[in-house]
Amino acid sequence: MTPPDRPRRRMTGIGRVLVIVYAIMALAASGRSFVQIAERFDEAPLAYSLSAVSAVVYLLATLALILAGRPAWYAVAWVAVGFELVGVLVIGTLSFVLPDLFAHPTVWSWFGLGYLFVPLVLPFFGLWWLIVHRPAPAQAVPATVAA
Repeated sequence: MTPPDRPRRRMTGIGRVLVIVYAIMALAASGRSFVQIAERFDEAPLAYSLSAVSAVVYLLATLALILAGRPAWYAVAWVAVGFELVGVLVIGTLSFVLPDLFAHPTVWSWFGLGYLFVPLVLPFFGLWWLIVHRPAPAQAVPATVAA
């Protein structure tokens, strides 16, 4: 247990692992989307654009989780991880319901099957971590009394 006068460190243990997994996903999605767009964009522009969107989301989530001790970045982390969860659920569902739309795989198609379902479970861990590790409330600055 951390003494009350010392702030709790955010980037230890599971927090550090979570950021590393997000960074790996950012690199993997970036590389995948770059190759897909550079070599075959005309074959599946929607699918390959969604891979690029997922890369940006993972990159933003990684950065926001690292800086989530600051209230603004904490909010950005919530938006990025929430968008990721909605994206993987919507794209995952659509890839089963409308398979012709996703004949070319994306990071989030089939709920992240190509990435061993990491895209499906990662946002749940991200949201859990954000709930457990809220930033410390801002310290009230005492007002000075004018004489």
